[in-house]
Amino acid sequence: MLAYRARARLYGLHLFAHCAGKCDAVAAALLVGLLFALPAPALAQQAQANWWESLTGSGTPDYSGRRQEDRARERAARQAEPLDDLRPDAVPLRSDEMIISMEKAIARYQDIAQQGGWPIVPAGRMMREGEDDDRVPILRKRLIASGDLRPRSQYYNSYTFDEELANAVRNFQRRHGLRPTGRIERSTYPALNMTVDERINQLRLNIGRIRELMSTAIEERYVLVNVPAFQLEAVERFEVQQRHRVIVGRTERQSPSVKATIRALNFFPYWRVPDSVAHLDLIPRLLKEPDYLQNEKIRVLDPAGSRELDPQTVDWHSPEAQRLKFRQDPGPQNALGLVRIDMANEHGVYMHDTPMKQLFGQRSRAFSAGCVRVEGVFDLADWIAHYEPGWEQPGRAQQIVESGQAVDVNLTRPIPVYFTYITAWAERDGEVEFRPDIYGRDGAVDQIAEMDRDPSEPAPAITLAP
Repeated sequence: MLAYRARARLYGLHLFAHCAGKCDAVAAALLVGLLFALPAPALAQQAQANWWESLTGSGTPDYSGRRQEDRARERAARQAEPLDDLRPDAVPLRSDEMIISMEKAIARYQDIAQQGGWPIVPAGRMMREGEDDDRVPILRKRLIASGDLRPRSQYYNSYTFDEELANAVRNFQRRHGLRPTGRIERSTYPALNMTVDERINQLRLNIGRIRELMSTAIEERYVLVNVPAFQLEAVERFEVQQRHRVIVGRTERQSPSVKATIRALNFFPYWRVPDSVAHLDLIPRLLKEPDYLQNEKIRVLDPAGSRELDPQTVDWHSPEAQRLKFRQDPGPQNALGLVRIDMANEHGVYMHDTPMKQLFGQRSRAFSAGCVRVEGVFDLADWIAHYEPGWEQPGRAQQIVESGQAVDVNLTRPIPVYFTYITAWAERDGEVEFRPDIYGRDGAVDQIAEMDRDPSEPAPAITLAP
């Protein structure tokens, strides 16, 4: 008991010293006094359970290292920060140059493996700039090994998380598709602690995927969607001319790997709701919200899809309801937005606009039912139809939308399109990029919800859109 009292007093004195110059001295003194006044048996029995509560008034430790008042500032900063998640290089993923860069990356990572790889950083509380942590030297060695931090021998044994280390963490996070906070958070550990051999295997797997894409002749013009990177590239004459952020299928409604052909642009399209979406999403939604169909301008059709029915006459709990069809009217509320990119394929997926444009601000963008929603889709439509009569100048798609008239543009020069799954690549400048294996096709599923979201905030709403 006496030893425990001594430890408690020493801990109080340590806190007092830590507070000096940073917090109110009177409050610090009161804190030490409280520790000295606590009965020893109570301390002995409740030390593990209540020490945080006695200091903060909360029964739940804030393992994130932040106080409640910090969260509002954090959320505001996140909303203001621009995304920088698009590839900057004009070299297409589907190219000999990309294969050469990836081969160099594999050789570099093999050298790291031969030198013993990199250390595993023990998971735990958040590490951030300005704080001390026993794991900081391990983190430095890990980032030096992967080239994210410049080696400097004088700070190898320092336990302080300094500005240079925070910048190295940001670079690491950017390379792995994570939000570049500069802090080691829960979302960073899975990427940080994959071994170098696992990364080599990932690079080899993805170079195989790119070689497979190149097994057929490279077209003069094509569109490629890289699903786990949430981005699209429009390629002409072996150069990327446009890049767009995209929203892809969530884990239970995956965007498939597809090779198809874009044959038309449909402005002000109807949305014919797929049966899977109707059964799993729409009918359960309207059971909870009886006005949902009316609000969203969705019509109910008979099983043949030819005759409109009054939704008030339907028993939505009956098996017959599962046979009905649904169609949403064109307009700004339409799940397809104002233009659909028609690319017939066996999976029934396509690319389109969306009224939910705020979701493009998320770093992790797996929200759809399998189709691909494109940011800046009118620019992509102009590029697709560039060689069609009347489309030579940019802005034609916007003009059609402003006219308010439904238009179908049948392409005389169809464009090939690829939905691919590339989770690792390398740029010409030597940067090696990785993305979470959101669908588990590399062999391990990462939790995409952890990539970009503050645990204190609710997840973005999942819409019914394809």
